[in-house]
Amino acid sequence: MSLIPSGRALLDSENLLGEAGLALDMHYADFGAGTLGHFVLPAAQIVGPLGQVYAVDILKSALQSIQSRAQLEGLTNLKIVWGDFERPLGVTIPPNTLHLISFVNVGHALLKSGAAFKEAQRLLRPNGRLLIIDWQPNAHAIIVPNEKRLPSKEIESQAVSENFQLMKRFVAGSQHWGLLFQKRS
Repeated sequence: MSLIPSGRALLDSENLLGEAGLALDMHYADFGAGTLGHFVLPAAQIVGPLGQVYAVDILKSALQSIQSRAQLEGLTNLKIVWGDFERPLGVTIPPNTLHLISFVNVGHALLKSGAAFKEAQRLLRPNGRLLIIDWQPNAHAIIVPNEKRLPSKEIESQAVSENFQLMKRFVAGSQHWGLLFQKRS
């Protein structure tokens, strides 16, 4: 359990990672990990000492914050990766090594081009999983304006066109939807 609170009221990352099938000894990356490491910190505990977790972000300041928190919590299986998932070969993780990749609240970047999905295809193992969570459109949105929220169908159709198979749709929290895909072999 994380020592520092990080927004669990909106997204229960431990539960969502479990829903995606993350387990002991797996390799996982969060693309767009953000400042709080809301998904990577609990993931490092879930996968255990033989597993590997990668916090990927384009903002070095966000990665420095995650690194500090990981050190505070004594996590040795979390690697910081400065990278751009919107660019081919933009993430320096060995190909075909990840069991799970997540994209949380970065839906607009996924729709810009297919580069993010291609990068996920390159890094996932055969039958690896892709977890996408984003803000639910809501006429009464307060935290994130409704014009910045995407319907899950837009992301779903893009992922399917990039050779991912939908496994399930689910409610990820009071403000979020979730999609779980599997890489087609």
